[in-house]
Amino acid sequence: MTPLAHSLASQGITATADIHPNLGTAALIEASLANDEGALSKDGALVVQTGAHTGRSANDKFIVRDAETEDTVWWGKVNKSMTPEHFAALKEDFMAAVAKKDTLYVADLFGGSQPEHRVNVRVINELAWHNLFIRTLLVRPTVDELADFAPEYTIIDLPSFRADPERHGTRGETVIAVNLSEKLILIGGTKYAGEMKKSVFGILNYLLPTKGVMPMHCSANIGADNKTAVFFGLSGTGKTTLSADASRTLIGDDEHGWSDTAVFNFEGGCYAKMIRLSEEAEPEIYATTRRFGTVLENVVMDPVTRELDFDDNSLAENTRGAYPIHFIPNTSEKNLGPVPANVVMLTADAFGVLPPIARLTPEQAMYHFLSGYTAKVAGTEIGVTEPEATFSTCFGAPFMPRHPSVYGNLLKERIAKGSVQCWLLNTGWTGGKYGVGNRMPIKATRALLNAALDGDLDNVEYRADPNFGFDVPVHVPVLAEAGIDQTILDPRSTWADKDGYDATASKLVQLFIDNFAEFEAHVDEGVRQAAPAAA
Repeated sequence: MTPLAHSLASQGITATADIHPNLGTAALIEASLANDEGALSKDGALVVQTGAHTGRSANDKFIVRDAETEDTVWWGKVNKSMTPEHFAALKEDFMAAVAKKDTLYVADLFGGSQPEHRVNVRVINELAWHNLFIRTLLVRPTVDELADFAPEYTIIDLPSFRADPERHGTRGETVIAVNLSEKLILIGGTKYAGEMKKSVFGILNYLLPTKGVMPMHCSANIGADNKTAVFFGLSGTGKTTLSADASRTLIGDDEHGWSDTAVFNFEGGCYAKMIRLSEEAEPEIYATTRRFGTVLENVVMDPVTRELDFDDNSLAENTRGAYPIHFIPNTSEKNLGPVPANVVMLTADAFGVLPPIARLTPEQAMYHFLSGYTAKVAGTEIGVTEPEATFSTCFGAPFMPRHPSVYGNLLKERIAKGSVQCWLLNTGWTGGKYGVGNRMPIKATRALLNAALDGDLDNVEYRADPNFGFDVPVHVPVLAEAGIDQTILDPRSTWADKDGYDATASKLVQLFIDNFAEFEAHVDEGVRQAAPAAA
Protein backbone atom coordinates (compact mmCIF):
# COMPACT_ATOMS: atom_id res chain seq x y z
CA MET A 1 0.00 0.00 0.00
CA THR A 2 1.29 3.44 -0.97
CA PRO A 3 -0.52 6.48 0.50
CA LEU A 4 -2.14 9.01 -1.80
CA ALA A 5 0.10 12.03 -2.39
CA HIS A 6 -3.06 14.07 -3.01
CA SER A 7 -6.10 13.17 -0.94
CA LEU A 8 -9.63 12.74 -2.21
CA ALA A 9 -10.59 15.76 -0.14
CA SER A 10 -8.12 17.88 -2.11
CA GLN A 11 -10.17 16.98 -5.17
CA GLY A 12 -13.40 18.02 -3.49
CA ILE A 13 -14.47 14.41 -2.90
CA THR A 14 -15.97 13.78 0.51
CA ALA A 15 -15.56 10.21 1.75
CA THR A 16 -15.90 8.68 5.20
CA ALA A 17 -15.02 5.25 3.79
CA ASP A 18 -12.09 3.10 4.68
CA ILE A 19 -9.76 4.11 1.83
CA HIS A 20 -7.39 1.49 0.41
CA PRO A 21 -4.83 3.41 -1.67
CA ASN A 22 -2.61 1.82 -4.29
CA LEU A 23 -2.88 -1.76 -3.08
CA GLY A 24 -0.81 -4.43 -4.79
CA THR A 25 -2.10 -7.47 -6.63
CA ALA A 26 -2.09 -9.90 -3.70
CA ALA A 27 -3.85 -7.45 -1.35
CA LEU A 28 -6.55 -6.68 -3.93
CA ILE A 29 -7.14 -10.37 -4.59
CA GLU A 30 -7.43 -10.98 -0.85
CA ALA A 31 -9.95 -8.15 -0.60
CA SER A 32 -11.92 -9.48 -3.59
CA LEU A 33 -12.18 -12.91 -2.00
CA ALA A 34 -13.06 -11.48 1.41
CA ASN A 35 -15.82 -9.41 -0.23
CA ASP A 36 -17.11 -12.47 -2.09
CA GLU A 37 -16.50 -10.73 -5.42
CA GLY A 38 -14.97 -13.80 -7.08
CA ALA A 39 -13.14 -17.08 -6.55
CA LEU A 40 -9.74 -18.54 -7.37
CA SER A 41 -9.33 -21.16 -10.07
CA LYS A 42 -7.25 -24.24 -9.29
CA ASP A 43 -4.22 -22.53 -10.83
CA GLY A 44 -4.71 -19.20 -9.01
CA ALA A 45 -6.48 -16.87 -11.45
CA LEU A 46 -9.26 -14.70 -10.01
CA VAL A 47 -12.57 -15.64 -11.66
CA VAL A 48 -15.36 -13.04 -11.57
CA GLN A 49 -18.74 -12.46 -13.15
CA THR A 50 -19.96 -9.13 -14.51
CA GLY A 51 -23.67 -9.89 -14.42
CA ALA A 52 -25.99 -8.45 -17.03
CA HIS A 53 -23.28 -6.33 -18.67
CA THR A 54 -20.75 -8.60 -20.36
CA GLY A 55 -19.45 -5.94 -22.74
CA ARG A 56 -19.41 -2.19 -23.23
CA SER A 57 -22.66 -0.25 -22.96
CA ALA A 58 -21.99 1.90 -26.03
CA ASN A 59 -25.46 3.44 -26.08
CA ASP A 60 -25.09 4.60 -22.48
CA LYS A 61 -21.91 6.59 -22.99
CA PHE A 62 -22.06 10.39 -23.16
CA ILE A 63 -19.64 13.29 -23.51
CA VAL A 64 -20.57 16.59 -21.90
CA ARG A 65 -21.17 19.17 -24.61
CA ASP A 66 -19.74 22.51 -23.52
CA ALA A 67 -17.31 25.22 -24.66
CA GLU A 68 -14.40 22.73 -24.58
CA THR A 69 -16.04 20.08 -26.71
CA GLU A 70 -18.58 21.90 -28.89
CA ASP A 71 -16.24 22.28 -31.87
CA THR A 72 -13.68 19.54 -31.12
CA VAL A 73 -15.82 16.41 -30.69
CA TRP A 74 -17.34 14.56 -33.65
CA TRP A 75 -20.95 14.54 -32.45
CA GLY A 76 -23.34 11.92 -33.74
CA LYS A 77 -24.31 8.31 -33.23
CA VAL A 78 -20.93 7.44 -31.68
CA ASN A 79 -20.27 10.50 -29.54
CA LYS A 80 -23.58 11.32 -27.87
CA SER A 81 -23.90 14.53 -25.91
CA MET A 82 -24.93 15.25 -22.32
CA THR A 83 -25.79 18.73 -21.12
CA PRO A 84 -23.66 20.35 -18.41
CA GLU A 85 -26.81 20.57 -16.29
CA HIS A 86 -27.48 16.85 -16.49
CA PHE A 87 -23.84 16.10 -15.68
CA ALA A 88 -23.95 18.43 -12.67
CA ALA A 89 -26.94 16.52 -11.31
CA LEU A 90 -25.24 13.20 -12.02
CA LYS A 91 -22.04 14.36 -10.32
CA GLU A 92 -23.97 15.53 -7.28
CA ASP A 93 -25.62 12.14 -6.93
CA PHE A 94 -22.37 10.27 -7.54
CA MET A 95 -20.60 12.27 -4.86
CA ALA A 96 -23.44 11.55 -2.44
CA ALA A 97 -23.09 7.84 -3.23
CA VAL A 98 -19.32 7.97 -2.71
CA ALA A 99 -19.80 9.69 0.65
CA LYS A 100 -21.96 6.79 1.84
CA LYS A 101 -19.51 4.02 0.96
CA ASP A 102 -17.87 2.05 3.76
CA THR A 103 -14.90 1.01 1.64
CA LEU A 104 -13.21 2.45 -1.43
CA TYR A 105 -10.21 1.31 -3.46
CA VAL A 106 -8.11 4.03 -5.10
CA ALA A 107 -5.35 3.57 -7.67
CA ASP A 108 -3.11 6.26 -9.13
CA LEU A 109 -1.94 5.17 -12.58
CA PHE A 110 -0.54 6.34 -15.89
CA GLY A 111 -2.30 6.21 -19.24
CA GLY A 112 0.62 5.91 -21.66
CA SER A 113 4.13 4.49 -21.38
CA GLN A 114 6.10 7.32 -23.04
CA PRO A 115 6.59 9.82 -20.19
CA GLU A 116 6.18 12.98 -22.28
CA HIS A 117 2.82 11.79 -23.64
CA ARG A 118 1.18 10.05 -20.66
CA VAL A 119 -1.61 11.30 -18.41
CA ASN A 120 -2.06 10.82 -14.67
CA VAL A 121 -5.29 8.98 -13.94
CA ARG A 122 -6.88 8.33 -10.55
CA VAL A 123 -9.45 5.53 -10.40
CA ILE A 124 -11.88 5.18 -7.49
CA ASN A 125 -13.72 1.87 -7.13
CA GLU A 126 -16.20 0.24 -4.79
CA LEU A 127 -15.13 -3.23 -5.96
CA ALA A 128 -11.67 -4.54 -5.17
CA TRP A 129 -11.52 -6.62 -8.36
CA HIS A 130 -12.30 -3.55 -10.45
CA ASN A 131 -9.35 -1.79 -8.84
CA LEU A 132 -7.17 -4.84 -9.54
CA PHE A 133 -8.37 -4.87 -13.15
CA ILE A 134 -7.51 -1.24 -13.86
CA ARG A 135 -4.22 -1.49 -11.97
CA THR A 136 -3.39 -4.47 -14.19
CA LEU A 137 -4.42 -2.77 -17.42
CA LEU A 138 -2.89 0.69 -16.99
CA VAL A 139 0.75 1.61 -16.40
CA ARG A 140 1.76 1.26 -12.76
CA PRO A 141 3.89 4.12 -11.34
CA THR A 142 6.94 3.36 -9.25
CA VAL A 143 6.90 4.09 -5.52
CA ASP A 144 8.94 7.24 -6.18
CA GLU A 145 6.47 8.39 -8.86
CA LEU A 146 3.54 7.82 -6.48
CA ALA A 147 5.21 10.02 -3.87
CA ASP A 148 4.24 13.17 -5.76
CA PHE A 149 1.51 11.81 -8.05
CA ALA A 150 -1.06 14.51 -8.87
CA PRO A 151 -4.18 13.19 -10.65
CA GLU A 152 -5.10 14.97 -13.88
CA TYR A 153 -8.15 12.84 -14.74
CA THR A 154 -10.37 10.95 -12.31
CA ILE A 155 -12.62 7.97 -12.94
CA ILE A 156 -15.26 7.02 -10.38
CA ASP A 157 -16.74 3.59 -11.03
CA LEU A 158 -19.74 2.55 -8.94
CA PRO A 159 -21.58 -0.49 -10.33
CA SER A 160 -24.20 -0.12 -7.59
CA PHE A 161 -25.16 3.38 -8.78
CA ARG A 162 -28.38 3.68 -10.75
CA ALA A 163 -28.83 6.63 -13.07
CA ASP A 164 -32.17 8.41 -13.33
CA PRO A 165 -32.97 9.15 -17.01
CA GLU A 166 -35.17 12.13 -16.16
CA ARG A 167 -32.70 13.71 -13.75
CA HIS A 168 -29.46 12.75 -15.49
CA GLY A 169 -30.43 12.71 -19.17
CA THR A 170 -29.45 9.07 -19.59
CA ARG A 171 -31.05 6.27 -21.57
CA GLY A 172 -31.52 4.06 -18.52
CA GLU A 173 -29.87 3.18 -15.22
CA THR A 174 -26.44 2.60 -16.77
CA VAL A 175 -24.19 5.55 -17.52
CA ILE A 176 -20.66 6.37 -18.68
CA ALA A 177 -20.38 10.16 -18.57
CA VAL A 178 -17.20 11.91 -19.74
CA ASN A 179 -16.57 15.52 -18.79
CA LEU A 180 -13.39 16.65 -20.56
CA SER A 181 -13.57 20.13 -19.04
CA GLU A 182 -13.72 18.86 -15.46
CA LYS A 183 -11.48 15.90 -16.34
CA LEU A 184 -13.93 13.59 -14.62
CA ILE A 185 -15.51 10.32 -15.80
CA LEU A 186 -18.45 8.75 -13.98
CA ILE A 187 -19.36 5.09 -14.57
CA GLY A 188 -22.44 3.57 -12.97
CA GLY A 189 -24.82 0.67 -13.32
CA THR A 190 -22.40 -1.80 -14.93
CA LYS A 191 -19.85 -4.26 -13.57
CA TYR A 192 -18.10 -4.62 -16.92
CA ALA A 193 -14.59 -3.46 -16.06
CA GLY A 194 -13.59 -2.69 -19.64
CA GLU A 195 -15.50 0.61 -19.45
CA MET A 196 -12.67 2.02 -17.32
CA LYS A 197 -9.84 1.17 -19.67
CA LYS A 198 -11.74 2.38 -22.73
CA SER A 199 -12.45 5.66 -20.95
CA VAL A 200 -8.71 6.23 -20.60
CA PHE A 201 -8.26 5.32 -24.27
CA GLY A 202 -10.86 7.96 -25.11
CA ILE A 203 -9.00 10.59 -23.09
CA LEU A 204 -5.74 9.92 -24.92
CA ASN A 205 -7.53 9.83 -28.28
CA TYR A 206 -8.80 13.31 -27.52
CA LEU A 207 -5.53 14.77 -26.23
CA LEU A 208 -2.76 13.27 -28.37
CA PRO A 209 -3.71 14.48 -31.88
CA THR A 210 -3.17 18.09 -30.77
CA LYS A 211 0.45 17.07 -30.08
CA GLY A 212 0.84 15.36 -33.45
CA VAL A 213 0.77 11.93 -31.83
CA MET A 214 -1.32 9.22 -33.53
CA PRO A 215 -3.50 7.27 -31.05
CA MET A 216 -4.26 3.76 -32.28
CA HIS A 217 -6.58 0.87 -31.43
CA CYS A 218 -3.94 -1.69 -32.28
CA SER A 219 -1.46 -4.24 -30.99
CA ALA A 220 2.26 -3.86 -31.63
CA ASN A 221 5.43 -5.92 -31.52
CA ILE A 222 9.09 -5.81 -32.57
CA GLY A 223 10.99 -8.29 -34.72
CA ALA A 224 14.53 -9.56 -34.30
CA ASP A 225 15.51 -6.91 -36.86
CA ASN A 226 14.29 -4.23 -34.40
CA LYS A 227 11.46 -3.28 -36.76
CA THR A 228 8.06 -2.53 -35.24
CA ALA A 229 4.75 -3.79 -36.64
CA VAL A 230 1.37 -2.45 -35.58
CA PHE A 231 -1.87 -4.41 -35.99
CA PHE A 232 -5.16 -2.57 -36.38
CA GLY A 233 -8.33 -4.58 -35.99
CA LEU A 234 -11.72 -4.81 -34.35
CA SER A 235 -12.58 -7.34 -31.68
CA GLY A 236 -12.25 -10.92 -32.91
CA THR A 237 -9.89 -10.21 -35.82
CA GLY A 238 -6.74 -11.47 -34.08
CA LYS A 239 -4.96 -8.37 -32.70
CA THR A 240 -4.03 -10.03 -29.43
CA THR A 241 -3.38 -13.49 -30.87
CA LEU A 242 -1.10 -12.36 -33.68
CA SER A 243 0.89 -9.91 -31.58
CA ALA A 244 1.59 -12.51 -28.86
CA ASP A 245 4.27 -14.22 -30.92
CA ALA A 246 7.15 -15.71 -28.90
CA SER A 247 9.58 -14.92 -31.74
CA ARG A 248 8.81 -11.18 -31.49
CA THR A 249 8.92 -8.69 -28.62
CA LEU A 250 5.46 -7.57 -27.53
CA ILE A 251 4.86 -3.85 -26.98
CA GLY A 252 1.15 -4.24 -26.24
CA ASP A 253 -2.09 -5.85 -27.39
CA ASP A 254 -4.69 -3.10 -27.70
CA GLU A 255 -3.96 0.63 -27.46
CA HIS A 256 -0.91 2.62 -28.52
CA GLY A 257 0.44 5.99 -29.55
CA TRP A 258 2.73 6.71 -32.52
CA SER A 259 4.98 9.67 -31.74
CA ASP A 260 7.97 11.07 -33.63
CA THR A 261 10.28 8.74 -31.76
CA ALA A 262 8.34 5.64 -30.70
CA VAL A 263 5.31 3.41 -30.67
CA PHE A 264 4.26 3.31 -27.03
CA ASN A 265 1.70 1.22 -25.21
CA PHE A 266 -1.07 3.09 -23.42
CA GLU A 267 -1.28 0.20 -20.98
CA GLY A 268 0.72 -2.07 -18.72
CA GLY A 269 -1.44 -5.12 -19.29
CA CYS A 270 -3.44 -7.13 -21.82
CA TYR A 271 -7.17 -7.83 -22.14
CA ALA A 272 -7.61 -10.95 -24.24
CA LYS A 273 -10.67 -12.84 -25.40
CA MET A 274 -10.93 -16.20 -23.65
CA ILE A 275 -13.84 -17.88 -25.40
CA ARG A 276 -12.72 -21.15 -27.01
CA LEU A 277 -9.12 -20.42 -26.04
CA SER A 278 -6.79 -23.18 -27.21
CA GLU A 279 -3.46 -24.04 -25.61
CA GLU A 280 -2.23 -25.33 -28.96
CA ALA A 281 -3.21 -22.27 -31.01
CA GLU A 282 -2.46 -19.58 -28.42
CA PRO A 283 0.02 -21.01 -25.90
CA GLU A 284 1.28 -17.67 -24.57
CA ILE A 285 -2.21 -16.38 -23.78
CA TYR A 286 -3.37 -19.75 -22.47
CA ALA A 287 -0.49 -19.79 -19.99
CA THR A 288 -1.71 -16.53 -18.44
CA THR A 289 -4.91 -18.26 -17.31
CA ARG A 290 -2.80 -20.35 -14.95
CA ARG A 291 -1.20 -17.38 -13.22
CA PHE A 292 -1.97 -15.71 -9.91
CA GLY A 293 -2.77 -12.10 -10.80
CA THR A 294 -4.84 -12.81 -13.90
CA VAL A 295 -8.49 -11.74 -13.76
CA LEU A 296 -10.91 -13.89 -15.77
CA GLU A 297 -14.31 -12.37 -16.55
CA ASN A 298 -17.32 -14.63 -17.12
CA VAL A 299 -15.21 -17.74 -17.75
CA VAL A 300 -17.16 -20.76 -16.54
CA MET A 301 -15.49 -22.61 -13.65
CA ASP A 302 -16.46 -25.87 -11.99
CA PRO A 303 -17.30 -24.88 -8.39
CA VAL A 304 -15.82 -28.09 -6.99
CA THR A 305 -12.69 -28.79 -9.05
CA ARG A 306 -12.09 -25.11 -9.98
CA GLU A 307 -11.35 -26.26 -13.52
CA LEU A 308 -11.97 -23.68 -16.27
CA ASP A 309 -14.08 -24.36 -19.36
CA PHE A 310 -13.13 -21.91 -22.10
CA ASP A 311 -15.61 -23.44 -24.54
CA ASP A 312 -18.64 -22.69 -22.34
CA ASN A 313 -20.31 -19.43 -23.38
CA SER A 314 -23.28 -19.76 -21.03
CA LEU A 315 -22.21 -16.66 -19.08
CA ALA A 316 -21.00 -14.65 -22.07
CA GLU A 317 -19.54 -14.95 -25.54
CA ASN A 318 -17.24 -12.06 -24.65
CA THR A 319 -15.28 -13.87 -21.93
CA ARG A 320 -12.09 -11.98 -21.12
CA GLY A 321 -8.80 -12.24 -19.30
CA ALA A 322 -6.83 -9.31 -17.88
CA TYR A 323 -3.18 -9.89 -17.03
CA PRO A 324 0.04 -7.86 -16.67
CA ILE A 325 1.92 -7.58 -19.93
CA HIS A 326 4.98 -9.29 -18.46
CA PHE A 327 2.93 -12.52 -18.21
CA ILE A 328 3.60 -12.80 -21.96
CA PRO A 329 7.16 -13.97 -22.69
CA ASN A 330 9.51 -11.57 -24.44
CA THR A 331 7.82 -8.23 -23.77
CA SER A 332 9.26 -4.75 -24.13
CA GLU A 333 10.76 -3.63 -20.83
CA LYS A 334 9.47 -0.08 -21.22
CA ASN A 335 6.31 -0.91 -23.23
CA LEU A 336 7.58 0.96 -26.26
CA GLY A 337 9.58 0.42 -29.43
CA PRO A 338 10.78 2.11 -32.64
CA VAL A 339 8.36 3.78 -35.02
CA PRO A 340 6.64 1.22 -37.30
CA ALA A 341 8.13 -0.35 -40.40
CA ASN A 342 4.89 -2.24 -41.10
CA VAL A 343 1.20 -1.48 -40.54
CA VAL A 344 -1.15 -4.46 -40.68
CA MET A 345 -4.92 -3.96 -40.89
CA LEU A 346 -6.82 -7.03 -39.74
CA THR A 347 -10.28 -8.05 -40.86
CA ALA A 348 -12.31 -11.19 -40.27
CA ASP A 349 -14.24 -11.23 -43.54
CA ALA A 350 -17.15 -13.61 -43.00
CA PHE A 351 -18.26 -13.00 -46.61
CA GLY A 352 -15.21 -14.95 -47.83
CA VAL A 353 -14.40 -12.31 -50.44
CA LEU A 354 -11.10 -10.76 -49.35
CA PRO A 355 -7.74 -12.46 -49.98
CA PRO A 356 -5.71 -13.66 -46.98
CA ILE A 357 -3.18 -10.85 -47.52
CA ALA A 358 -2.90 -7.76 -49.71
CA ARG A 359 -0.36 -4.95 -50.04
CA LEU A 360 -1.73 -1.40 -49.69
CA THR A 361 -0.58 1.97 -50.96
CA PRO A 362 -0.69 4.86 -48.43
CA GLU A 363 -3.96 6.02 -50.02
CA GLN A 364 -5.47 2.55 -49.81
CA ALA A 365 -4.27 2.28 -46.22
CA MET A 366 -6.08 5.48 -45.29
CA TYR A 367 -9.21 4.28 -47.11
CA HIS A 368 -9.27 0.97 -45.23
CA PHE A 369 -8.34 2.68 -41.96
CA LEU A 370 -11.29 5.03 -42.23
CA SER A 371 -13.51 2.13 -43.29
CA GLY A 372 -12.48 -0.11 -40.37
CA TYR A 373 -14.13 -3.18 -41.88
CA THR A 374 -14.77 -6.60 -40.43
CA ALA A 375 -17.78 -8.90 -40.62
CA LYS A 376 -19.78 -10.70 -37.98
CA VAL A 377 -20.98 -14.22 -38.62
CA ALA A 378 -24.62 -14.92 -39.38
CA GLY A 379 -26.95 -14.44 -36.44
CA THR A 380 -28.84 -17.10 -34.56
CA GLU A 381 -32.26 -15.77 -35.51
CA ILE A 382 -34.38 -17.95 -37.78
CA GLY A 383 -33.90 -16.98 -41.41
CA VAL A 384 -30.74 -14.90 -40.82
CA THR A 385 -28.09 -16.60 -42.95
CA GLU A 386 -25.96 -13.74 -44.28
CA PRO A 387 -22.85 -12.36 -42.58
CA GLU A 388 -23.18 -8.83 -41.25
CA ALA A 389 -20.66 -6.17 -42.29
CA THR A 390 -19.26 -3.97 -39.53
CA PHE A 391 -17.55 -0.67 -40.28
CA SER A 392 -15.89 1.01 -37.31
CA THR A 393 -13.88 3.97 -38.52
CA CYS A 394 -10.24 3.99 -37.44
CA PHE A 395 -10.84 0.45 -36.16
CA GLY A 396 -12.18 1.98 -32.98
CA ALA A 397 -15.00 4.46 -33.61
CA PRO A 398 -16.53 4.18 -30.12
CA PHE A 399 -13.30 5.55 -28.62
CA MET A 400 -12.50 8.32 -31.12
CA PRO A 401 -13.87 11.67 -29.89
CA ARG A 402 -12.56 13.72 -32.81
CA HIS A 403 -13.55 13.55 -36.46
CA PRO A 404 -12.16 10.41 -38.15
CA SER A 405 -10.30 12.51 -40.72
CA VAL A 406 -8.10 13.83 -37.89
CA TYR A 407 -6.82 10.32 -37.20
CA GLY A 408 -6.82 9.28 -40.86
CA ASN A 409 -4.67 12.21 -41.93
CA LEU A 410 -2.30 11.63 -39.02
CA LEU A 411 -1.89 8.01 -40.12
CA LYS A 412 -1.31 8.96 -43.74
CA GLU A 413 1.33 11.52 -42.70
CA ARG A 414 3.06 8.99 -40.46
CA ILE A 415 3.07 6.33 -43.19
CA ALA A 416 4.53 8.72 -45.76
CA LYS A 417 7.11 10.13 -43.36
CA GLY A 418 8.44 6.72 -42.39
CA SER A 419 8.05 4.90 -45.75
CA VAL A 420 5.91 2.36 -43.92
CA GLN A 421 4.67 -0.76 -45.70
CA CYS A 422 0.95 -1.42 -45.22
CA TRP A 423 -0.91 -4.72 -45.41
CA LEU A 424 -4.49 -5.97 -45.22
CA LEU A 425 -4.67 -9.37 -43.50
CA ASN A 426 -7.91 -11.35 -43.66
CA THR A 427 -8.36 -13.77 -40.74
CA GLY A 428 -11.94 -14.55 -41.79
CA TRP A 429 -13.36 -17.10 -44.22
CA THR A 430 -12.08 -18.86 -47.32
CA GLY A 431 -13.82 -21.20 -49.78
CA GLY A 432 -17.17 -19.50 -49.25
CA LYS A 433 -18.93 -17.24 -46.80
CA TYR A 434 -19.62 -18.23 -43.21
CA GLY A 435 -21.71 -21.37 -43.16
CA VAL A 436 -20.25 -22.59 -46.46
CA GLY A 437 -16.51 -22.00 -46.33
CA ASN A 438 -13.98 -22.46 -43.54
CA ARG A 439 -12.12 -20.10 -41.22
CA MET A 440 -8.73 -19.08 -42.59
CA PRO A 441 -6.17 -21.56 -41.19
CA ILE A 442 -4.17 -19.87 -38.43
CA LYS A 443 -0.97 -21.41 -39.79
CA ALA A 444 -1.63 -19.78 -43.17
CA THR A 445 -2.27 -16.42 -41.51
CA ARG A 446 0.91 -16.66 -39.44
CA ALA A 447 2.98 -17.81 -42.42
CA LEU A 448 1.79 -14.91 -44.60
CA LEU A 449 2.18 -12.40 -41.80
CA ASN A 450 5.71 -13.52 -41.01
CA ALA A 451 6.59 -13.42 -44.70
CA ALA A 452 5.34 -9.84 -44.93
CA LEU A 453 7.15 -8.67 -41.79
CA ASP A 454 10.39 -10.46 -42.72
CA GLY A 455 10.48 -8.90 -46.19
CA ASP A 456 9.83 -12.19 -47.98
CA LEU A 457 6.93 -10.62 -49.92
CA ASP A 458 9.00 -7.74 -51.25
CA ASN A 459 10.01 -9.47 -54.48
CA VAL A 460 7.19 -11.92 -55.21
CA GLU A 461 4.77 -11.52 -58.13
CA TYR A 462 1.54 -9.60 -57.44
CA ARG A 463 -1.79 -9.25 -59.20
CA ALA A 464 -4.29 -6.41 -58.84
CA ASP A 465 -7.48 -7.51 -57.09
CA PRO A 466 -10.33 -6.89 -59.55
CA ASN A 467 -12.71 -5.68 -56.85
CA PHE A 468 -10.54 -3.65 -54.48
CA GLY A 469 -7.54 -2.75 -56.61
CA PHE A 470 -4.88 -3.63 -54.02
CA ASP A 471 -1.94 -5.93 -54.79
CA VAL A 472 -2.29 -9.62 -53.92
CA PRO A 473 0.67 -12.04 -54.05
CA VAL A 474 0.34 -14.78 -56.67
CA HIS A 475 2.71 -17.32 -55.11
CA VAL A 476 4.26 -17.36 -51.62
CA PRO A 477 6.87 -20.10 -50.98
CA VAL A 478 6.27 -20.23 -47.20
CA LEU A 479 2.71 -21.41 -47.79
CA ALA A 480 3.99 -24.59 -49.41
CA GLU A 481 6.38 -25.08 -46.50
CA ALA A 482 3.37 -24.84 -44.16
CA GLY A 483 1.42 -27.34 -46.25
CA ILE A 484 -1.07 -24.72 -47.52
CA ASP A 485 -2.27 -24.77 -51.15
CA GLN A 486 -1.39 -21.60 -53.08
CA THR A 487 -5.00 -21.30 -54.30
CA ILE A 488 -5.87 -19.76 -50.94
CA LEU A 489 -4.29 -16.52 -52.25
CA ASP A 490 -7.10 -16.14 -54.81
CA PRO A 491 -10.40 -16.21 -52.91
CA ARG A 492 -12.54 -16.67 -56.04
CA SER A 493 -10.69 -19.86 -56.94
CA THR A 494 -11.50 -21.35 -53.52
CA TRP A 495 -15.27 -21.03 -54.08
CA ALA A 496 -17.10 -23.92 -55.74
CA ASP A 497 -19.79 -21.44 -56.80
CA LYS A 498 -17.92 -18.80 -58.85
CA ASP A 499 -21.10 -16.85 -59.66
CA GLY A 500 -21.88 -16.84 -55.95
CA TYR A 501 -18.47 -15.34 -55.26
CA ASP A 502 -18.95 -12.61 -57.85
CA ALA A 503 -22.36 -11.68 -56.45
CA THR A 504 -21.06 -11.63 -52.87
CA ALA A 505 -18.00 -9.59 -53.85
CA SER A 506 -20.22 -7.07 -55.65
CA LYS A 507 -22.36 -6.76 -52.54
CA LEU A 508 -19.35 -6.20 -50.28
CA VAL A 509 -17.89 -3.58 -52.63
CA GLN A 510 -21.16 -1.65 -52.51
CA LEU A 511 -21.21 -1.84 -48.71
CA PHE A 512 -17.73 -0.26 -48.66
CA ILE A 513 -18.78 2.49 -51.06
CA ASP A 514 -21.95 3.29 -49.14
CA ASN A 515 -20.11 3.39 -45.84
CA PHE A 516 -17.35 5.68 -47.13
CA ALA A 517 -19.75 8.29 -48.49
CA GLU A 518 -19.63 10.28 -45.24
CA PHE A 519 -15.83 10.62 -45.47
CA GLU A 520 -15.44 11.57 -49.13
CA ALA A 521 -15.54 15.30 -48.49
CA HIS A 522 -12.81 15.01 -45.85
CA VAL A 523 -10.14 13.18 -47.88
CA ASP A 524 -8.10 14.02 -50.97
CA GLU A 525 -8.64 12.67 -54.47
CA GLY A 526 -5.96 9.99 -54.05
CA VAL A 527 -7.86 8.43 -51.17
CA ARG A 528 -11.16 8.66 -53.05
CA GLN A 529 -9.51 6.83 -55.97
CA ALA A 530 -8.47 4.05 -53.57
CA ALA A 531 -12.11 2.99 -53.23
CA PRO A 532 -13.15 -0.39 -54.67
CA ALA A 533 -14.72 -0.37 -58.10
CA ALA A 534 -18.48 -0.79 -58.24
CA ALA A 535 -19.79 -3.29 -60.77
